[in-house]
Amino acid sequence: MKLKMLFAGVALLTLTACSTSQEDLLPTNGETMRDIWQRGSGQDSQLQLYRSQDNRLLDPVNYISPNEQKSYTRTAENEANSLFPRLPNPDLIMYVYPHLTSSAEQMPIPGYSTIIPFYGRTQYAQPGERTRGL
Repeated sequence: MKLKMLFAGVALLTLTACSTSQEDLLPTNGETMRDIWQRGSGQDSQLQLYRSQDNRLLDPVNYISPNEQKSYTRTAENEANSLFPRLPNPDLIMYVYPHLTSSAEQMPIPGYSTIIPFYGRTQYAQPGERTRGL
């Protein structure tokens, strides 16, 4: 019986401890984040002036097209390709002549070409290792 009362008391104490309101803990006094930011940065700051005006237009003389920017942009793909370039893996192109199947009922198979990579796995150069063609 005492254990039940102790458990009920702890549960009641835990529930009442969590029943405070956000306004009691962190009073905002009716201010928004924008009001706080403007009060902290000042109304006449350069950043506020820059954001309020429409002076962020592109300069048509110095504008770089997205295709041109793409070659200068660092991405995970071009970083990995420049650090660890793939080693050359030549393809072996083979022609299989028309033939008959080797089953009991022979059927004709037309001739076809197939491409087989010379190495079974893709090999990568170590950082700084020279590769042909670079």
